[in-house]
Amino acid sequence: MSAQPLRIADLHAYYGESHVLHGVHCHVERGEVVTLLGRNGAGRTTTLRALLGLVGRRSGSVLINGVEAIALPTHRIARLGVGYCPEERGIYASLSAEENLLLPPPLAEGGMSLDQIYEMFPNLGERRKSQGTHLSGGEQQMLALARILRGGARLLLLDEISEGLAPVIVQSLARTIQRLRAQGYTIVMVEQNFRFAAPLADRFYIMEHGQIVEGFAAGELQAKMAMLHKFLGV
Repeated sequence: MSAQPLRIADLHAYYGESHVLHGVHCHVERGEVVTLLGRNGAGRTTTLRALLGLVGRRSGSVLINGVEAIALPTHRIARLGVGYCPEERGIYASLSAEENLLLPPPLAEGGMSLDQIYEMFPNLGERRKSQGTHLSGGEQQMLALARILRGGARLLLLDEISEGLAPVIVQSLARTIQRLRAQGYTIVMVEQNFRFAAPLADRFYIMEHGQIVEGFAAGELQAKMAMLHKFLGV
């Protein structure tokens, strides 16, 4: 596990004939939280999906824990220890919260037990018998995150996990991200909510038109605010 969890070089991605990513270059160090910033349509979600092979076609290099994954099918990539929490969450409505947790097979050793998950997400412990459709939006988001933690993933790809949630739930998710980083997880977040992402990230990449246009560390954030206004309108 000495290799970088993620290194992307010259990544191109297509949906049908649409060329969406145009040579993305970036990397993530072990134990970091890295946030992809950008306007809607900049290519941030497509970048996460391209890492897992969930696009029509891709080329370039995607190294995950030192293993070249560009030609691997999605199920093989997941077994490299990658967990994806999509924006739409993907909760099975007819299953209980606990059944949603138990359904996916383990991807790697070291996944959290149910007891550990319920300790981290007490709401899920209380609602373990509730059907997916009966969970609040915040509880569904917690369940989507808990599901990939149970599978043993150590590289977490999180797409807009704060979107549409009440401020108290967003604050709870922020504490969870901080706790996971302290436990050595590596996290790549796509976030529109800059106030949520800014205190959590160790580094930022800004995307525009399917490319990385700037990368900087959290310590440079104040010096980069004028540029952020230009690209994000924050």
